Amino acid sequence: MCDPDKIKPEPIPGLPDKLPEGERILWSGAPDWKSLALHVFHVRAVAVYFAILIVWQGGAGLSAGVTGGEAAVTAMLQALLGAASIGLLSLFAWLIARSTVYTVTNERVVIRAGVALPKAVNIPFRVIGSASMRARANGNGDIPLALTGPDRVAYLSLWPHVRPWHINHAQPMLRGLPDAAKAAQVLASALAEKAGQPAPRIAVAEPARRRKSMPDGAAVAVNS
Repeated sequence: MCDPDKIKPEPIPGLPDKLPEGERILWSGAPDWKSLALHVFHVRAVAVYFAILIVWQGGAGLSAGVTGGEAAVTAMLQALLGAASIGLLSLFAWLIARSTVYTVTNERVVIRAGVALPKAVNIPFRVIGSASMRARANGNGDIPLALTGPDRVAYLSLWPHVRPWHINHAQPMLRGLPDAAKAAQVLASALAEKAGQPAPRIAVAEPARRRKSMPDGAAVAVNS
């Protein structure tokens, strides 16, 4: 039920087929490419790595007797390599964001993703054990979905739309949402309604910068 299906021409953006009678779209969105670049491809860490490399190689070269001109050329080449690496990673993040659509209906969550080979993953509410929201200081965030029962998704086939490091029990994740709080509230209300429970109120978690005990942002659990 959670296995990905290849996308046919989409009757509705982000959905592989027309909605069955009685099903309706509650929310639809896409990741922010800048968030993917920072938190999936870690372009900030790559920039720091090349900066350290340039300083270290420059210092080592000068200590070994290399002229200032030669050290400057080496530093420039390293800087160009670093810029190219960051540019490629950022481009890939943009392509992923552009080709991804997250959809929440009153019956399921659908993740349509894939730059070269688009696919759709249908996640019915009945297999979602819990959902949570991890907010960041800039307001965007992630919504991982913990699955129950025998239905599973393959970590690599759905990456990067999975919770990091949860490989054996992969958790699909709506990543880098600019309106994560709204999406979480819609999903929480839909899960609660499906389970016949009162709709919970999802509070925006305190930014990670202010909560050192939770470096990736707080999580607000929603059980179905």
